[in-house]
Amino acid sequence: MVRRTKADALATRHQILDAAEAEFLARGVAHTRLQDVAAAAGVTRGAIYWHFQDKAELFNAMMERAFLPCEGAAERALAVAGDDPLAQLHEMAVAPLRAMAESEQVQRVFRIAMHQTEYTAELAPVQERYLEGSGEFQQQLADALQRADALGWLRPGLTLEAVALGLFALVDGLMHHWTLRPGGFDLVTCGETA
Repeated sequence: MVRRTKADALATRHQILDAAEAEFLARGVAHTRLQDVAAAAGVTRGAIYWHFQDKAELFNAMMERAFLPCEGAAERALAVAGDDPLAQLHEMAVAPLRAMAESEQVQRVFRIAMHQTEYTAELAPVQERYLEGSGEFQQQLADALQRADALGWLRPGLTLEAVALGLFALVDGLMHHWTLRPGGFDLVTCGETA
């Protein structure tokens, strides 16, 4: 029996995750069998079970490996926009769109998560990550809006939470629609002008 190194095992794990991305995107998560992933990865089903308990764990690992567009948007905005609250807010709204447009992996994983997945109980951790990340991003938008509101631009009667939710819905909706037909419109330009 050939002994495998940790590097070999890690390379096999990434090979399986890459194949899972391709198969989930092509077939949908519910219609992809582990045998399909094994064949695409050029490994046995046993190799998959060595790394992952089941398809749900494989899917969760694929999602964990990906950087989702809204994650880290606030930090990137502060780094780019400095102390200007309106520039920070603008950058926070556009940063996820840029992340999506610039990374094929982000595009694939987001398409899978948004269009190729039924969120059953076994996939609940991924949906929870999305909901937590969305809530965190909305709070960061509300914080940026509050800093911007110190300039007095927010219309009376609007709550920061409502405006943050609306801005998040715009960003999320643009990404959702764009992943239905990548290249159908310029995602970043549309987001910057919306």
